[in-house]
Amino acid sequence: MCKVMKRDNVVLVNRQDHAIGEMDKMEAHLKGALHRAFSILIFNSKGEMLLQKRGKQKYHGAGLWTNTCCSHPQLGENVKQSARERLMFEMGLSCELDFLFSFVYRSKVENNLIEHEFDHVFIGYSDLQPKPNIMEVEDFKWISRKDLRTEIEKHPEQFTCWFREIVAKIWDNISAVYSL
Repeated sequence: MCKVMKRDNVVLVNRQDHAIGEMDKMEAHLKGALHRAFSILIFNSKGEMLLQKRGKQKYHGAGLWTNTCCSHPQLGENVKQSARERLMFEMGLSCELDFLFSFVYRSKVENNLIEHEFDHVFIGYSDLQPKPNIMEVEDFKWISRKDLRTEIEKHPEQFTCWFREIVAKIWDNISAVYSL
């Protein structure tokens, strides 16, 4: 049985990622308040990236393909440690994570919500088979660089907005990222 990781609040931040308060997660997404988040990219020894298909019960992005794992650290939590814990919770995986970059994005999503995040992107490597939490993840797949590019170009609507932003930011260096 998987432990429950409640993430009811988000950490509000300024554009320098300094915490300026807390807000209920849904309220922050309704108001488009800038808040801290993290995204994890896991690769295997074949150079494939692990994608997850978000669970149907998600308040936004339900049923969309995205990076291996993502969430919001809580006030006072170390972002990297929070990311590692969430990776285990969502995907049943544990591996070392390295900080890749961070960025700010703002995007309207379904249900009249706005994603406005200061996203910390981490990268890790594992050949272990994921054991996804069915309350969070509908499906998963390992995908090659070439197939990922093709799928995003042909069907961008099948991917979360933040994942498309991450891929766009690493596209020129994606060979280096895949082989780090």
